[in-house]
Amino acid sequence: MVPKALSAEPADVSPPLGLDRFRALADRPSTGRLIGIDLARGLAVFGMYSAHVGPDVTVGGPVGFLLETARGRSSALFALLAGFSLVIITGRPHPRTGRAGRQAVARIVIRAVVLLALGYALTALDTDVDVILSFYGLLFMAVLPLHRLRAGTLALVAAASALILPPVLYVIRTSIEDGKWADTVTAHDPLARITGTDGVIELLFTGAYPVLTWIPFLIAGMAAARLDLSRPGIRSRLALVGGALALLGYGGSWLALRLVPGALSAVAAATDGGSAASAWWSDTVGEPEGHTPFAWLLVAAPHSQTTFSIVGNTGVALAVVAACLTVAERMPRLTRLATPVAAVGVTALTMYVLHIVALWFFSDVRYVPAVDGDTLPALLGFIAAAMLLATVWTRLFRRGPLEQLLRLATQLAQTVK
Repeated sequence: MVPKALSAEPADVSPPLGLDRFRALADRPSTGRLIGIDLARGLAVFGMYSAHVGPDVTVGGPVGFLLETARGRSSALFALLAGFSLVIITGRPHPRTGRAGRQAVARIVIRAVVLLALGYALTALDTDVDVILSFYGLLFMAVLPLHRLRAGTLALVAAASALILPPVLYVIRTSIEDGKWADTVTAHDPLARITGTDGVIELLFTGAYPVLTWIPFLIAGMAAARLDLSRPGIRSRLALVGGALALLGYGGSWLALRLVPGALSAVAAATDGGSAASAWWSDTVGEPEGHTPFAWLLVAAPHSQTTFSIVGNTGVALAVVAACLTVAERMPRLTRLATPVAAVGVTALTMYVLHIVALWFFSDVRYVPAVDGDTLPALLGFIAAAMLLATVWTRLFRRGPLEQLLRLATQLAQTVK
C-alpha cells in the first residue's frame, strides 16, 4: 500500500532510467537487481490501482480473477519492499555503524514522519481509498530497531511475529468491541484530535493496515534484503520459499476451515452470509459484522489480519520479487520492454499520491464511472498515464518529484553527529 519513500533507493544512486541502463544489465548484475526491485514495486502500484479504480471482482472471468489476486496482495508486496528499502538505507549487506549508522537511522525516522503526515493529508481528501502511507510511517519506526539483525534472525522474527501477533490483535480488537478503553485513549490522543481520526488506536489496531499485523511483511523484506542475491540459486530458493509459504498460508486455511467443525458456518454468519467458501484466499468473504468469531483466525483472505493471510501474502510477495529479479538479471529484452513498469517503481510515491489526488478530483467533477459501471477503461487509463508520466520523467531526472522532496527532507540527517 510503497512508494518510493519505501523503495530500495535505486533512484538515489542510479542514473536516469533509460535504455542505456538496461543494456548494461549483462555486465552489471547489481543494477539488474535494483531494476528487479523497481519492477516489483511498479507491479505493486498497479495492484493498488486495480483495487481503487478497477471494476469489482464479481465481473468474473480472467479479469475478475486478476483483480481478485491483486487486491490485498499488492499492499503486502509494498510492505515487503519497504523492509527491503529499510535495509538498503541503513546499510546492505552490512549495517552502517558510527556516525553513518546514526545518520541512516535519522533518515528512516524523517521518512517515517513525512509519510505519516502525507498519509493523513491524503486521508483528508475523503476519497474511498484506505490510504496506507500513515501506517507505513509507523511501521518503519516499529521495525527500525531490528535493522542490524542478520537474514536468518530476521526470518525467525518474521515467522514468530506472523504466528503470535494476529491472535494478539484478535484479543485486542475483541476487547475494543466489548469495552470503552479505546474510546478513552482516542479522546486523549493528540494525533486523533489533529487528524480527525482514531489516531494511534487506528494505526495500531483498528485500521485497514494495522501495524501490529503488518510488521511481519517488513521484517520478511528485511531478511530478503540481507541475502546475497548475486549467489547462484538464491533467487530460485527465494521463489521456492515464496511458493511454499503461499501453499502453507492459503492451503492451510482451506484445510482448517473444512476440518474444524463449524468454522465455515461461523465465518459465514459473522459476515452476514458472505462467501465463506472463498475465505481461504479472497476478500469477497467480507468482514465480520459485530462480534468476530474465533474461527476468523482460520481465514486467509488478504485483509483478514490472520496468521494464514500473512504467511500466504508473504509467500506471494517473495515469489513476485524473485520473478522480477530473475527477469532483470536474465532477460534483458523483456526488461527493456518493461521499462515503463520499472519507471513507475522508481517514482512509486509520486504515482501513488497522484492517483489518489486524481480520484478525488475526477470523483468531484464526476468524470470517473459510477461504482456500478464498467471501470476497466478507467483502470487501464490510470495505468497508461502512470507509465507515460513515469517514463518521461525518469528519462530526465533520477527521482520522481515527491521522491526528490523526500530526499531533500532527509538531508537533515546529515547534521547528526
